[in-house]
Amino acid sequence: MNQPTILALGEVLWDLFDEGQRFGGAPANFACHVALQGCEIAIVSAVGKDARGAGGVALLECVGVSTTLIQHLPNLPTGTVGVHVDPLGAPTYDIHTDVAWDQIDWSAPIASRLSRLDRGDAIYFGTLALRSQRSRETILRAVRVAKTQGVLRVLDVNLRRPYYDDALLREAIGLASVLKLNEDEFVDVMSACGIACGVTIEPETALRELLTRYELELVALTLGAAGALIVTAAETVRQPGFKVAVCDTVGAGDAFTASLVLGLLRGDTLTHTAQVACKIAAAVCSQPGAVPNRTFFNAHMRAMTDRQQ
Repeated sequence: MNQPTILALGEVLWDLFDEGQRFGGAPANFACHVALQGCEIAIVSAVGKDARGAGGVALLECVGVSTTLIQHLPNLPTGTVGVHVDPLGAPTYDIHTDVAWDQIDWSAPIASRLSRLDRGDAIYFGTLALRSQRSRETILRAVRVAKTQGVLRVLDVNLRRPYYDDALLREAIGLASVLKLNEDEFVDVMSACGIACGVTIEPETALRELLTRYELELVALTLGAAGALIVTAAETVRQPGFKVAVCDTVGAGDAFTASLVLGLLRGDTLTHTAQVACKIAAAVCSQPGAVPNRTFFNAHMRAMTDRQQ
């Protein structure tokens, strides 16, 4: 079996916490977690010709992410986001505008990389990077190409007001084959798609309606400390969460999505995939920042493997 290749598209940025800055952006976090688990991945994005841009590219390369498709723009800064974490570890965001990742251009190298993807590979995109016309056109064009090639298309919903609307959500979901969302995004996504949800309707019922209506292969709803609910046409998996002392929850969803996608590409059982994804997400919550250092990650993966044997 050939090693799968994954292409991630979207924002590369720095999260500005009260205590200092940390590298971030959902596609960048996702890419790092994929690379840390030993899979080939490249990221399509844009950074400024500044210290943050150079630092971000260096960090991606350090964990094994290919950065040849990152564009370096001289007239725009690398993206930044103000982050405030509450006493329970939950973040709020102030996403700065007019930054490099808003201006990702279509290019011959992107087209060439896409042409080499096949049914054993995957492409990942999120909703936040669709906020600007240029990046939206580039990203959705890439996803449409991947769709014609039968590539797994993973949409990670990242709803940040005011950077989305119902029509954009429907268009993005319509191009995906796998959808991941969290409990805070659940109602907005269902409302945008005209699907009933609420206290009298089981989340699985709404997710299954979404799955059918948009011809999705899988929908994953993360539930924070309570774990995740994953639905396919053939089965439903309810995976409980794993208890940890929470430092912050930044990046936990990205770690979950990376593990989910790799499990799907490997052909692992959905039950096993959900368990691994929730364990890794919990481990990310136990340390600061979205991406653990390699020592932390490798130690956690060894411990998890030992417990499964």
